[in-house]
Amino acid sequence: MSYDEIKYEVEDGIATLTLYRPDAMNAFTGKMMFEMIDAFDKADADDDVRAVIVTGDGERAFCAGADLSQGAKTFDYESREDRPDKQESPVKPDGTVDYSHEAVRDGGGRLTLRIFESKKPVIAAVNGAAVGVGITMQLPMDIRIASDNARFGFVFARRGIVPEAASSWFLPRIVGISKALEWCYSGRVFGAQEALDGGLVSEVLPQDKLMARAKEIAREIADNTAPVSVTLTRHMMWRMLGADHPMEAHKIDSRAIYSRGRTDDAKEGVVSFLEKRKPDYPVKVSDGMPDFFPWWEERSYE
Repeated sequence: MSYDEIKYEVEDGIATLTLYRPDAMNAFTGKMMFEMIDAFDKADADDDVRAVIVTGDGERAFCAGADLSQGAKTFDYESREDRPDKQESPVKPDGTVDYSHEAVRDGGGRLTLRIFESKKPVIAAVNGAAVGVGITMQLPMDIRIASDNARFGFVFARRGIVPEAASSWFLPRIVGISKALEWCYSGRVFGAQEALDGGLVSEVLPQDKLMARAKEIAREIADNTAPVSVTLTRHMMWRMLGADHPMEAHKIDSRAIYSRGRTDDAKEGVVSFLEKRKPDYPVKVSDGMPDFFPWWEERSYE
């Protein structure tokens, strides 16, 4: 797939996905959604990619939310001329809605579910305004850092809708239920320091240092860690957020430690440490994941 609304570049083991609608503050569209999903597919399939950085073009906005150019039709998918899905309507002849229909699905949620499934760690470098889907798309990203001019807003209630992109699952797990509700109830836009204080981002930096710091974090991962170990760790951490007992974590920890311990990666990790040299891990994500991966039950939209 060629891209019009994002840029995707890979350099020295780091993929950079840039939201690219410079004349519209990188506002989100159905086309951008499909392009971003495709880019994450590419990153997962490329063993040379060790980490993904997501940022926005320019210095004004990471993503200013949904494209509102359709006016009052923006969130009325039946009325829009640019619907990403051209299949039949979910509205039945009697006027009731088939809510399990594919056309009902929220585009932001399609994207965040794909990011959640990523086999590579994802870093958000928030370079400006991030409101609506511009912030909710970041929630399944693993590390979020922001420039000091970044602004955030869960503005849904101020637009007559509700938080989307599976943010009702992600946001309380990241910042706690009270802070999540405060931000979503008010819909107000707040600054980078409040985002830092609330745990939404982990660092705030001057704009001109943001991407260098994001690459520094990605470089630390790429240069020092085993790819399969990072993929397993990512999914162990995220998926255990929904576990109902630590025994579930113990089961996966045990399988992962046992299986990893038998690999050449584990040998290389120990020997490189003892020899005080940079490791060279041989096992690839594309063909070296343990046989119990993925261990979770397949889920679909039904």
